[in-house]
Amino acid sequence: MNKFVLILVLFVGLSVSAQELNCEVVVNAEQTGRTNLSVFKTLQQSLSEFVNKTNWTSVDYRSNERINCSIFINITSFENESFSGSIQVQSSRPVFGSSFVSPVFNFNDEQFNFTYREFEPLNYSENSYSNNLVSVISFYVYTILGLDADTFKQEGGTAFYEAANRIVNTAQQGNSVGWKAADGMRSRYMLNQNLLSNAFVEYRTALYKYHRLGLDIMHKDAKTGKQLIATSLVGLNKLNDTRPNSLLMRVFFDAKAQEIEQIFSAGPSVRVTELTDALNRMAPLYAENWRKIQF
Repeated sequence: MNKFVLILVLFVGLSVSAQELNCEVVVNAEQTGRTNLSVFKTLQQSLSEFVNKTNWTSVDYRSNERINCSIFINITSFENESFSGSIQVQSSRPVFGSSFVSPVFNFNDEQFNFTYREFEPLNYSENSYSNNLVSVISFYVYTILGLDADTFKQEGGTAFYEAANRIVNTAQQGNSVGWKAADGMRSRYMLNQNLLSNAFVEYRTALYKYHRLGLDIMHKDAKTGKQLIATSLVGLNKLNDTRPNSLLMRVFFDAKAQEIEQIFSAGPSVRVTELTDALNRMAPLYAENWRKIQF
């Protein structure tokens, strides 16, 4: 079963043995000054097994189809079984016909606190709340799956965002920060709401056009691929006009700025005046990257 068929299949349960992710999990406790405690190593190992060995969908992914991603947890303080810190989540997808890997998601969540008892099992249940650690990790797993699916099929990630939304709803029982509208513009709640909102459909359209119609054809027609990538980026202007400085725009360029610079600073020449103007309006924080675009 190829990847393009895989994303058409909605998950309906956990009955198939099919790990979807190839995820590196790192737990960093340097800021606590107590990095030698075994609980941090145990937590890292438990989370790695939880993410990589749980069957998150009913789709049978081959080993070479698993999504490469990373979860970096920075513990800044803890007391007994209560931990506080941040979690940075990144994912990427391969580019057809090449060895190139394209970043898709890069998100730093500073609203992360949880309780954990060493060696306690981590289990995800779709219909019940376990603890904030399981909810946060599961939420990001389904967000990664959704974003990856969106790069292969127009709005292909909807079912995964809906699964993440169920986690948002059940996690509110725990009263941890990050799950409610009042928790700010960079919360998990807001990320999920934006991904499911019709107001941000241009973002998901851009993900598909940028990757599937642009990057994936560059191995056979680099110039056309670059032109289609430029078109997809300029198309985000409509979203920026109606939702300036939105969370999803920042998420997109946090992942893509360096790649966009690389794509348009080498290879066949295409017209970039409209592109660079749009990039500077949409993502002025990356103006230094845009200045390096030469072709």
